[in-house]
Amino acid sequence: MNAEAIISALGLPDSARVNQRVPKKLLVENGAPTAADKRKINEGIEEIHWLASLKPNTIGVPDYTDDVREYLEIALLTVTLRQDAKAGRLAELIHRAIPYPLFLVLLQGDITILSLAHKRRAQNEAGKFVLDSDVVEVTVSGNAPLSSEMNRRFLAAMALGNQPRANLLLLYQGWIDTLVALQASQLTGTFTQAATNEAAIARREAVQKYKEFEAKIAVLRNAAVKENQMARRVELNLEIKGLVVELAASARTL
Repeated sequence: MNAEAIISALGLPDSARVNQRVPKKLLVENGAPTAADKRKINEGIEEIHWLASLKPNTIGVPDYTDDVREYLEIALLTVTLRQDAKAGRLAELIHRAIPYPLFLVLLQGDITILSLAHKRRAQNEAGKFVLDSDVVEVTVSGNAPLSSEMNRRFLAAMALGNQPRANLLLLYQGWIDTLVALQASQLTGTFTQAATNEAAIARREAVQKYKEFEAKIAVLRNAAVKENQMARRVELNLEIKGLVVELAASARTL
């Protein structure tokens, strides 16, 4: 599954196509709060293309506005990264730099990463928007291979016609839920869409908990390897075993 297959699977109408290059200067000026971040953008990004603009008059989905959020348009971008770039940090900077909710397709060698993040109005700055949640990212190629059936189900689920169309906020949330379903499938081996909004929320929480267990286990294993005192090493290994049990239990909730 590559970027072309994913973009094609979205089934976007020709009216949504933009196909314009985005200058890195735009990100440097709007999304780089520090000199280090400016350097990351300049040195880590090869090129950015704005592929499509998803708004009411291009895809037939109404916009959404309330006191907190403003979803007038979803922008589909492809971003080609250099091999040594930190994809996660650059994705966050891009999300912060552009005021619209973004559907990012990050390309780094043979790796393809999809990245989405909700936004809300900034409380103290009129006209400014900030991230309203964690960035949701999933590697779809160049990592652990997905089965052909999982690929087929995921690509079918991503199609615009199979997503919520009541408004752009719900459409964007639908894509996020589909990415979370793919994250879960990479752990369980089976791709299934959540049947209800409550089930989607529960899955997001379960995936987050699973990642937290994985991170804790990695930290403890690293500490155990470096530990010189046998008693402390045994203590760490027992703690790891307990977390592995919890990790397995967490996987069953996905």
